[in-house]
Amino acid sequence: MEKGRLCLCATPIGNLEDISLRVLRCLREADLIAAEDTRNSARLLAHFGIRTPMTSYHEFNKYDKAKLLLQELLKGKSIALITDAGMPCISDPGEELVREAAMAGISVTSLPGPSAVLTALSLSGLPSGRFSFEGFLPRDKKERQERLREIAEEPRTLILYEAPHRLRKTLSELCTALGEKRRISLCRELTKLHEEILRTDLSEALLRYESEDPRGEYVLVIEGKPRRELLREAASRWESLSLEEHLSLYLKEGLSEKEAMKKAARDRGIGKREIYRALKGDGRESEKGSP
Repeated sequence: MEKGRLCLCATPIGNLEDISLRVLRCLREADLIAAEDTRNSARLLAHFGIRTPMTSYHEFNKYDKAKLLLQELLKGKSIALITDAGMPCISDPGEELVREAAMAGISVTSLPGPSAVLTALSLSGLPSGRFSFEGFLPRDKKERQERLREIAEEPRTLILYEAPHRLRKTLSELCTALGEKRRISLCRELTKLHEEILRTDLSEALLRYESEDPRGEYVLVIEGKPRRELLREAASRWESLSLEEHLSLYLKEGLSEKEAMKKAARDRGIGKREIYRALKGDGRESEKGSP
């Protein structure tokens, strides 16, 4: 018996016109649609006149339901996986089903489309060449503090999701962990009628929402830790060591003197020649040239 196919279908994050023709065809032709919230998805399907049967697949049944859906795929059924909005598996259920299907040799394909992550990043005005998507911060207090400490040192642009009723708390925690002047773009109601992008810093964002009730779902795009700060902090960590002690650390790791000098220079944010002259004393280069 020929195996079925699993299609990951991106659905609109707001404006229904953003759905692709390919996704519409897949939803019509699939034997079954696995939806995060069948009531929410029913409105989407009704709008486009799609009558394909649906079944629920969400955070609370994803393991058991994945096994049932896998059986249907093994019988040759084609299944389209959708979430409430955006791309399945991106801070939404789907990873377990994709893993099970792939391990069973089922064909899995992704139909690209709307993504709150990339939409917000493109609108933010912040560096977009490298970024770190963090989804929602953990609810557990200890895990949350650990994550905040981690992202405080992240040099790439950060992207977080947040619900309106938790926005003030999250902004306050980000101010403390990242610093009040870290730039942020708060993107709400993306692609919808009341879409709004607030480009400011963390302290101003917190000030605004202390007097204004947050509304709608938010994507927070935050400036990464500036490189100059990372370099300054890295250099300061070595200030307590003499150059000889610093070099000795790398020599004990098995590096050659030349490589040890190069790494020590990079750590301290100075030139290799400065390291060489300070250690050699007379400033003369070796016969083979300076390292």
